[in-house]
Amino acid sequence: MRKLYPDAAAALDGLLRDGMLIAAGGFGLCGLPERLLDAIQASGVKNLTFASNNAGIDNEGIGKLLRTRQVSKMISSYVGENKEFERQYLAGELEVEFCPQGTLAERMRAGGAGIPGFYTRTGVGTLVAEGKEVKSFDGPNGPENYILERGIFADLSIVKAWKADETGNLVFRKTARNFNLPAATCGKACVVEVEEVVPTGSLDPDCIHLPGVYVQRMIVGAPYDKKIEFTTTREREAA
Repeated sequence: MRKLYPDAAAALDGLLRDGMLIAAGGFGLCGLPERLLDAIQASGVKNLTFASNNAGIDNEGIGKLLRTRQVSKMISSYVGENKEFERQYLAGELEVEFCPQGTLAERMRAGGAGIPGFYTRTGVGTLVAEGKEVKSFDGPNGPENYILERGIFADLSIVKAWKADETGNLVFRKTARNFNLPAATCGKACVVEVEEVVPTGSLDPDCIHLPGVYVQRMIVGAPYDKKIEFTTTREREAA
């Protein structure tokens, strides 16, 4: 099965449609599937729902798609660095489902494992629990309440990896592993952009983070411009 495509547009061909749910990897500006997001923007699809830890920043990551009004809903845990996200949300132009960070990762992982729902203590007694089923389970200190969270089953997963072999086995680099791994598993189709593709058999089997069985298509997106979300400097000390 041929998995390597010449570019992002070719890799996404036939997979995009209006109104779909996309699970996207990345955390801040780390591990973003930049080339795939650019291709989604260029395709013109709209009314998209994104399940992603955050929406990038203004004009980076999913932030580009917010600018072009292609996103109608975000399922996210952190949105603090995107002014356009904030503006659209406060203006009622963007639906937002806030989700605790660990819960969001587990919702993606659960979807990838075929688990439709799970119970968690996170969010009990807060706005997160509103409208959700509450069930009591015995714990070490007696009965405790848990809320039901739904697994995420996306139409499409888009992720960024460091290396892949020709069969799609993936290795993520350091913190870029974050949401990319669970996001990759929960989509009906998974498209990956990587920095390098190596021959099959050259990756240490014990170091593979995601087996190629989860990956349908991939592209080489390198070279990348390593972006910094915040540049923090200190004044030079007086001589």
